[in-house]
Amino acid sequence: MRVYVDQTHLWRHVTGIERVTMQLFSKDALAPLDAVPVRARGMADMLSTQALGLPARLVRSPSALLLCPGFPPSPLLQAFPGRVIPYIHDVFLLSRRQDLNWRAKAYMAWPFGLAVRRLPRFLVNSADTATKLRAYCRDDAEITVYRPAVRNNFGLSVGARAERPSVPGALRLVAIGTVEPRKNLAAAGRIVGALRAQGFPQATLDIVGRRGWGEDWDQLAAMPGVTLHGYQPDDRVTAILDSADALISTSHEEGLGLPLLEAQYGGLPIIAPAQAVFREVLDRSGIFVDPANPQSAAQTIAGAFADADWRATFVARAAANLARWNTLAAADRGRVIDMLIGLLGTGGEPDRVLARN
Repeated sequence: MRVYVDQTHLWRHVTGIERVTMQLFSKDALAPLDAVPVRARGMADMLSTQALGLPARLVRSPSALLLCPGFPPSPLLQAFPGRVIPYIHDVFLLSRRQDLNWRAKAYMAWPFGLAVRRLPRFLVNSADTATKLRAYCRDDAEITVYRPAVRNNFGLSVGARAERPSVPGALRLVAIGTVEPRKNLAAAGRIVGALRAQGFPQATLDIVGRRGWGEDWDQLAAMPGVTLHGYQPDDRVTAILDSADALISTSHEEGLGLPLLEAQYGGLPIIAPAQAVFREVLDRSGIFVDPANPQSAAQTIAGAFADADWRATFVARAAANLARWNTLAAADRGRVIDMLIGLLGTGGEPDRVLARN
């Protein structure tokens, strides 16, 4: 029951996609299947392995499957439609092309669109991603939700957060992510500006993430109360999160938003756009705002923190939400393993799939 896993992207720095790959597609996670990771040593090796090495493995192993949790499957892999299963983190390569840099447009968007239109089977990280994928894939495509369990990757602790005193007029927000157009972090800066004008004159925003492409970094650097930390090691991220009052996301689009859940290990309130994916992820624990309306968002945030015991309230909500999400993730794994075993029993290409192609 051999399953190859494309892990050629793991030579790079570790971001959310790499963490999910290591968690959901390791040999242990896919047991009892014979999971064989395919790795690369640098960019050139990654490109050649994705383009030629992976198709060659499927030729040599006619009953094996290939899971692609990182980069989109290469065009040659279209020759094995019933045996190649991408893991879809989001669909912004198709839905928000205006937010892509030239590398994403040249190397990722085209093969991603090809795979989405032609392949019969996908794994996705959330129900919202499944819904969005339906707008682009085949009508008969099979989409299986495979949520990652949330781990305490930052080593956070609630500690005495529930009893921390609040400083009048002060509110320290933190955001995590590469500073590029899709993350829309300039909107978070404008919300902090509105908070400073609406009773929180000492409100601040700490942004942890690399400088990407676009103008957002320069805009944020000019905003009062905003500190751009750039990339930081995990221990420094932990310290910044621990000192924050809340985490804020203002992304135009996310497939999941894993750092929002990870921050809940520290009992932080999470402020996020009022979009379906964030409501799925945060459920009753989130503070939902419209990033395009900073004044209204500031009022909503202020209202959420109006009660004297707001810290204890959000600590309890965060714990309950993590338990809810991880229960869902555990059930997903069982379904995915059963599905893969079933496919391997038919060589990955049951007659009904072949009839559709």
